[in-house]
Amino acid sequence: MKTLTPPIQRTRRKYMMAMVLGTAIAALGPTASARAAEGISARDIQAISRYCTTCWRNANLPVDRWQDCTQDVLCRLLHTLAPQSWSRVMDFDSPERREFIRAIDAVKKRTQRERQRWHLLPADVADASPRGNGLDREALDRAMLQVLNGRQARILNMTRAGWSVADIASELNLSGERVSDEKYKAIRKLRQHFQVDA
Repeated sequence: MKTLTPPIQRTRRKYMMAMVLGTAIAALGPTASARAAEGISARDIQAISRYCTTCWRNANLPVDRWQDCTQDVLCRLLHTLAPQSWSRVMDFDSPERREFIRAIDAVKKRTQRERQRWHLLPADVADASPRGNGLDREALDRAMLQVLNGRQARILNMTRAGWSVADIASELNLSGERVSDEKYKAIRKLRQHFQVDA
């Protein structure tokens, strides 16, 4: 027997889908945003989001990154597919489906690389909480001033404060790829500064 989703749960799900797509559309800027919002149905977004969530789970990505990864996929699709073609994303062997899979693979690989890079960091670079082990926070802050440029220091500080890549990209008006790249360069400079072995 089919169970019905309670109205409150359905409303909450629609609100979440609107937030996810809204964040992705906002990254395009005001002119493109209005065009992109037309022609994309809530059903298409929900199907894409569910598929993405399954992919992130199967790839063992951290749960707290799933929403950011899905937003990155939506951003890529907004750049590469016309809004009217989103309904064909789930059609087997369609060009839209291939573009969708490419976007998922790119985001998944970038997130996996980023995760590996962060595992190589001294603990206090990735964690702002003063735990007293590893690097002392003052030493880290001094090193950031010495070896990082302004953008890299800002991105790393925002990351330490809990900002996601998508949020940093939106705040600094950069692409997610550029934020990840700058973060990687910053981490590499700090590792060299502190002579941390890979």
